[in-house]
Amino acid sequence: MDNLRPKIGVGVIVHKEGKILFGKRKNAHGDGTRQFPWWHLEFWEEVFDCAKREVLEETGLNIKNLQIGPYTNDIFVQENKHYITLFVICEYDSWELQLMEPEKCDVRERKLKNEIPEKLFLPIQNLIKQWCNPFDLLK
Repeated sequence: MDNLRPKIGVGVIVHKEGKILFGKRKNAHGDGTRQFPWWHLEFWEEVFDCAKREVLEETGLNIKNLQIGPYTNDIFVQENKHYITLFVICEYDSWELQLMEPEKCDVRERKLKNEIPEKLFLPIQNLIKQWCNPFDLLK
């Protein structure tokens, strides 16, 4: 039990024109919940490099204007998982979304501030509880 440690997740708040990109988790903990592009920080990897890699791998989009956002402490009791999620806020150039990993994510949606999905992945729920609505982080 002593060797158990939290993992680091990187959640990427990708936005353009007041809309944020959400996807529906599939085949992993939080199945069926809405999330931002999200993945584990790899050993020796920089946070922004992880964000760029994951957004490109999941959506085919290149991102720009990256900023460090808040973090959350996420304990998934039923799954016996513990993450610290670092949020990155960024923009992208085009709406040419591609579903690059259909086995991990069902849909990609762009939502306006008053359209936040109801079933949110735990790190986004905690972001709202511990910090703010993700739309309040946009410039």
